[in-house]
Amino acid sequence: MAGKNENEEKRELVFKETGQEYAQVLRMLGNGRLEAMCMDGIKRLCHIRGKMRKKVWVNTGDVILVGLRDYQDEKADVILKYMADEARSLKQYGELPEHIRVNDADVEFQDDTADNEFFDFDDITGGASSVNH
Repeated sequence: MAGKNENEEKRELVFKETGQEYAQVLRMLGNGRLEAMCMDGIKRLCHIRGKMRKKVWVNTGDVILVGLRDYQDEKADVILKYMADEARSLKQYGELPEHIRVNDADVEFQDDTADNEFFDFDDITGGASSVNH
């Protein structure tokens, strides 16, 4: 896929505004929803809007920007997912607390395979033939 990340290469770093908060994804709940720990110390149920859901892959541990709801403090809407380098920049600017660990997952996928161990499921199950009964 040529040019897939063209517009994401160097985008401007987005800082939170009034009514927004930085958060870290705790777990994915499916159906465009996730649980995130916001930097104000409140755990919120967040919703990924449809437009973003199709384009941006959000994973556990990712740093995101959420829009808070005046009428529902326990819920929020995902506005943006920060890339690993952007999250590191936010940390350097003092926008994120020091204890936040930034996911490196989206930095490099190609050379990642060198450290991974691969195994065959056949080895585990004692051969494929025993599974298909």
